[in-house]
Amino acid sequence: MTKARLLRLSVVLVSIFMILLIIVYWDNVGTAHFYLHTSFSRPHSPGAIPGITAGEDWEALPDVDEFLAKLLSSNLKQNSSIPRKTEQLLVQGSSKPAVSNLEENVRGYDWSTHNDRNSLDQEKLQIERQRILQEFCANSSFTFPTKERSFDDIPNYELNHLIVDDRHGIIYCYVPKVACTNWKRVMIVLSESLLDQGVPYRNPLDIPREHVHNTSTHLTFNKFWRRYGKFSRHLMKIKLKKYTKFLFVRDPFVRLISAFRSKFELENEEFYRRFAIPMLKLYSNHTNLPTSVSEAFGAGLKVTFSDFIQYLLDPRTEKMAPFNEHWRQVYRLCHPCQIDYDFIGKLETLDEDAAYLLQLLKVDRLLRFPPSYRNRTASSWEDNWFAKIPLAWRQQLYKLYEADFVLFGYPKPENLLKD
Repeated sequence: MTKARLLRLSVVLVSIFMILLIIVYWDNVGTAHFYLHTSFSRPHSPGAIPGITAGEDWEALPDVDEFLAKLLSSNLKQNSSIPRKTEQLLVQGSSKPAVSNLEENVRGYDWSTHNDRNSLDQEKLQIERQRILQEFCANSSFTFPTKERSFDDIPNYELNHLIVDDRHGIIYCYVPKVACTNWKRVMIVLSESLLDQGVPYRNPLDIPREHVHNTSTHLTFNKFWRRYGKFSRHLMKIKLKKYTKFLFVRDPFVRLISAFRSKFELENEEFYRRFAIPMLKLYSNHTNLPTSVSEAFGAGLKVTFSDFIQYLLDPRTEKMAPFNEHWRQVYRLCHPCQIDYDFIGKLETLDEDAAYLLQLLKVDRLLRFPPSYRNRTASSWEDNWFAKIPLAWRQQLYKLYEADFVLFGYPKPENLLKD
C-alpha cells in the first residue's frame, strides 16, 4: 500500500514539474510561432541565424543557464519569414496615414526620398561604429561611472529601456529624443503587443502616441523579475546572446537641445511641475509660481536654456533623483560596455540606418520606418543655443556627457569648449 502511494506521489510531482517547465517555455515563446529573422549578429557566421546550436560557445554560462537555454531552444521554428497570411495582414494600410497627434501635426513629416544618401556603405559604417565602441570600452585609461560594472551588477530598474520582441528575436534599447517614439511603434507592430479592435496594428503611425509610451505596452527586461523570478537574469543573458540587439544614438549636445525644446518650450504639465518649478525657483529666483503650465506661460514664466544647463550641472540634482530619461546619458540607459550591441544607428543618418536595419532583420516587407520630422533639431543650431552659456559651464557639461561623445564616435565640440 505504501509503495503504491509513493508511486502516485512521484507521478504527481513529476507531472507538476513538467507543467512548470511547459509554462516557462510557453511564457518565453509568447506564441506558437516563434521566428528569428536575425542574420547579422557578430558572434555568428555570415548568413547564420542567431540561436543555440551545436558547437556554440556556452561554456561561460552557469549550469542553470545552459539548462534553460536548451529548454527554450527546443522545437523553435527558425523560419526566415512570417507566414504569408500574417505578412499580408501587416503590410496593408496607406503609405501616408493621417496623423492625428498634435505634436506630430505641428512638426510634420518629411516624406521626401533621400536617394543621394543611399550610397553609404552601411556594412562598413556598422563595423566602424562597433570598433570605436569596443575599443573605448576595453580602454582602461578611458573611464566613466558604471563602466566597470558587470551585467549582473546592473539593477533591474536600470534595464527598463530594453524592449524585447520574442516573435522576431529582437532587443531594442530606446533612447528618448532619438526617434524612440517611432522605433517603439515598430516594435509594437512586430511583436503584435497592441491590438486595434482585436487586430494587431499594421502601420506604425496608426498607433496613438499615448499607447506608444504606455509602459504596459512593451515587454522590457525590468519586468522579467515579476514574470520569471530568480530565473530572470539567466533568461536575460540567453536572450542577449541569441537575439539581435540595437540602439540609436545622437550628438549628446543636440539631444539636450531637443529635450529642452520638447519639454520646456511646449506646454507640458508634468515637466512644468516636476522640473520647471524647481528650476525657476533655484536659478531664476522666482517665488509664488503658478501651479499650472498654462498660467506660467501666460505670465511669461518659462525655464531658460541657461536654467536647464545649471540644473544638469548642479550636484544636488543627482542626489535628489537620477537624471530624467530625456537627458540621462546613453551609457546609463543602454549599458553599451555590458551589452554587445549588433547594430548602432544614429539619428544623423536615421533614414539610411533604419532602412538597412529593417532589411537585415528581414522585416522590411512587413513595414516601413516612419519618415523623419521636417524641423528636427539640427547640429548647426549648437553655436546659437550655447552662445550665452558660460565657457566653464560648457566644459563641465562636456565632461558630464563625454562618454556618450567618445563611445559613439561624436567629435568633441571644440568650438564650444574654447574662447
